[in-house]
Amino acid sequence: MTSRFKGFYKLPAGERIRKLLENVSVSEAGALFLESGGGLDLSLADKISENVISVLGLPLSVALNFVIDSREVLVPMAVEEPSIVAGASKAALIVRAAGGFVTRASDPVMTAQVQVYDVANHSAAKVALESAENEIVLLANAAIPSMVSRGGGARSIEIRDLKEGMVVTHIYVDCRDAMGANVADSVAEAVAPRIAQIAGGKVGLRILSNLPLNRMVKASAKIPVSAFNSPEVAKGVAMASRFAELDVYRAVTHNKGIMNGIDAVAVACGQDFRSIEAAAHGFAGMGEGYRPLSSWRIEDSGEGAHLVGELELPLAAGIVGGSTQATPGARLCLELVGAKTSRELASVIASAGLAANLASLLALSTEGIQRGHMRLHSRKKSTPG
Repeated sequence: MTSRFKGFYKLPAGERIRKLLENVSVSEAGALFLESGGGLDLSLADKISENVISVLGLPLSVALNFVIDSREVLVPMAVEEPSIVAGASKAALIVRAAGGFVTRASDPVMTAQVQVYDVANHSAAKVALESAENEIVLLANAAIPSMVSRGGGARSIEIRDLKEGMVVTHIYVDCRDAMGANVADSVAEAVAPRIAQIAGGKVGLRILSNLPLNRMVKASAKIPVSAFNSPEVAKGVAMASRFAELDVYRAVTHNKGIMNGIDAVAVACGQDFRSIEAAAHGFAGMGEGYRPLSSWRIEDSGEGAHLVGELELPLAAGIVGGSTQATPGARLCLELVGAKTSRELASVIASAGLAANLASLLALSTEGIQRGHMRLHSRKKSTPG
């Protein structure tokens, strides 16, 4: 399998599908979905959501040229903006020639939160809860036996004193290949009464946190400066990155460019992109101020000058459960990605984010964002309505 299809964008849509199916192994249902033009049957949509009246479509594209951890990857993107797909593919081609993206993802650990309020003695509550960690972990795992049987389950707890009579317990749950929201919620609800009893307070909220700081993913790329038309291009990318580190107004737009790629893949693969967005921006806002999620800099370690990019963020992705199997489109996209674990899918999503980020910075530091952006937009003018 290869993700390198030269001149792919020049082919009619039908030819693209044919070429794709010749090179990628997908299920019969997936092939049928592509050949029928995709979409979602209204009766199925009615089962998935509430008060359904119709179905709103998005173009489903593939970003090409990705090599991630030495693996050829076709990256599906559901997005209405053509420059996101084109830009990510172009950036991936540059990174491909330099060896591809390198990623690292931590274990898929989600955070379940139990809030207890009206706690009279914070210090005593914290000590008592920490002493009861084994009991709480066992109680948590009893609520999710199927996850435990798959090698997941509650691992540990952490107690946070929020003052004002409020103590919060975090239960860290390994969710394996699921995104894990339902698992974390089940754990929080199961252990909440006992936690409140131990802490000497009243049960408040019991729900997952969408800031999974124990579920991090990092993507990086190292490109020889000589790969660019001019050293000034690489310098321009590094300067644009530094701008984002110094200015919150630019940092927000910098991160939006990252999320262009991340959200497009997340939507295509049936992920909770709202959770992914919330986690990304929450992480960017931790510490002394809002900051960029990625950085690009020029390094010279004796092997010649390289443009080095790194992206790190908390990212909860799943290949089972949730909406991943609810629609034929999401099932097909997961087949195209070929991720065998939730960590591998998170690595693909993060790499797409770094590629979209590089594409934006290259455009901004050379011809400006509007030239290529508007050239791709011009085709929309001929669409009906």
